[in-house]
Amino acid sequence: MGVEGGMKCVKYLLFFFNFIFWLCGLALVVVGILAQVKLNSTLMIRDASSSGVPILLIAVGVVIFFIAFFGCCGAWKENYCMVTMFAVLLSLIIIVEIAAAITGYVFRNKISSIVQDSLTDMISNYNTSSEFHEAMDELQKNLKCCGMNSSADWRNFKSDGNSVPDSCCVNITTNCGIGAMKDSAKVYQEGCSSAVEALLKKNIQWVIVAALVIAFLQIMGIVFACLLMRGIRSGYEVM
Repeated sequence: MGVEGGMKCVKYLLFFFNFIFWLCGLALVVVGILAQVKLNSTLMIRDASSSGVPILLIAVGVVIFFIAFFGCCGAWKENYCMVTMFAVLLSLIIIVEIAAAITGYVFRNKISSIVQDSLTDMISNYNTSSEFHEAMDELQKNLKCCGMNSSADWRNFKSDGNSVPDSCCVNITTNCGIGAMKDSAKVYQEGCSSAVEALLKKNIQWVIVAALVIAFLQIMGIVFACLLMRGIRSGYEVM
């Protein structure tokens, strides 16, 4: 015997919320992949721990994707066991997300050291690796910065100790950085470290907002799942 009355509304609401979860899971996978690619191509971060957040996003996204599909089937078929399993799994996901949020907050200050180590590595290997060369040039062009802390970080770039890569120039032309390290009219003097950290912190704020929205939707999903479970159980008892 199927659920009736108000429980039909709950059933469709749960189905709708699961569709939203499905989209959220897919979005988390995409964001995680893009973040991983960005960290390892643009910033050339070699620290394995820096990949933790993107990998976690991908993992949680995949899990939510399948849980949402499972919940949709349970709600549509009015299957008590499937809806119960959905509620349990979703509760576990919320616990994992809370633990991840706490971990991210505790280790938030590690961003600075990761950025510093990455930029140091990129600058020291600039002349020996085309991969680092292209990544650093792209970073300096996009963020309008030079070096790690300042343009002086390029003192070993040329033998004269007063030259920087052309990507540091305000107006980029061939050899525009030769002998212009301290010339603020030609070369950006601000280092890339502060610019990268500011960019990461700005993006983290949006991630936190998105996480709060998803957590709210998940809690509502659990509430509707419990209501539907109660309705299905009542239907069984009437039969």
